[in-house]
Amino acid sequence: MTQDVARIIASDRFRRAQEALAQGHERFVGEIIELTEIPAPPFKEEVRAAAYAEKFRALGLQEVELDGIGNVLGLRRGRGNGQVIVVAAHLDTVFPEGTDVTVRREGTKLYAPGVGDDTRGLAALLAFIRALDAAGIETEQDILFVGDVGEEGKGDLRGIRYLFEQGAYREKIAGFFTIDGLEVGQITTGAVGSLRYRVTFRGPGGHSLNAFGTVNPAYALGSLMAGMARIEVPAEPRTTFCASVMGGGSSINAIPEDVWLEVDLRSVDAAELDKLDTALHALVEEAVAAENARGDTSHGAIRAEVSRIGNRPAGQTAPESTIVQSALAALPAFGFTASTGESSTDANIPMSLGVPAICLGSGGTGGRAHTLEEWIDVKPELSLRGLYAGLAAILGTVGMIEG
Repeated sequence: MTQDVARIIASDRFRRAQEALAQGHERFVGEIIELTEIPAPPFKEEVRAAAYAEKFRALGLQEVELDGIGNVLGLRRGRGNGQVIVVAAHLDTVFPEGTDVTVRREGTKLYAPGVGDDTRGLAALLAFIRALDAAGIETEQDILFVGDVGEEGKGDLRGIRYLFEQGAYREKIAGFFTIDGLEVGQITTGAVGSLRYRVTFRGPGGHSLNAFGTVNPAYALGSLMAGMARIEVPAEPRTTFCASVMGGGSSINAIPEDVWLEVDLRSVDAAELDKLDTALHALVEEAVAAENARGDTSHGAIRAEVSRIGNRPAGQTAPESTIVQSALAALPAFGFTASTGESSTDANIPMSLGVPAICLGSGGTGGRAHTLEEWIDVKPELSLRGLYAGLAAILGTVGMIEG
């Protein structure tokens, strides 16, 4: 496969594709700005999705549609020699409705919430399509371009989960790229799995003085958190946990009737994540039992509700797979030091299902992602090298017809 990628990069058609990317770079930057300024808050990506679908249609992709969950799909047909390869970027941002997403441009730097995560990725897909067409490149396999919903936060990868579990192409997908973030050198080949819960403790409540001694759900919550602090997890495979958001109660002089905690559990190994999951549930049961044994339950006992609010599965893409080897061959050809690593991205879903998948950055530099001060630098030299490398990795995977 390394030789195949080298041959692709050396071909006249790929050089024409590079020229198209270079000549179209300012248009690429303009589309980053245009798409960034269309708000796409969590669970409200519809307006940006509609605009993106129109761009797919204008580029001549076939079977352009918004699927049942809101993903934008468009097919670029190859010779059909094999199954479909997906190239995706996510439509949503982490920022709530009402966030000012106006882009401020200062030279080659663009400042705005979501400008790099993942609006640059969305624009990169459009640039890839134009370059393939301008160079007259035909591929062995069909490419399904996807702008997907629900990658961030409590979106819980719902767009790509739907694509693989219910989408019309679910039986045809043989490989998956997500173009997300800026860093090109690190190829994400491992999926950090996560389970997220809201744990709610409920009790009878009462006056802080007159009902003193009544079981208190806040004490059960405290017991759970203290127990979590004592959990031991391995450094390898990397496994973590966090008590992150909490609330409840109604007044400083009242025993609360309910309190709650949101918890994040993570591991790159599915078995370790299962162990951590089991440990959390056991601690909840112990906290309930301990508080009911400690206090007065004559007006009611403590009970707990554990609601799963997130599930990102763990997984791996084999180092020897075509998609990884193509990326490892493509990146050094454009001056990047290639390495592999783990992260939590849309690629989690296909990895967990055994479908070869990676996440690649789209190039350039930037910072302050997930903040209102997010920025990217679209200085052409590094920006274009990232696009060249990404397109070469894609073509190494789908296969380029020579001649």
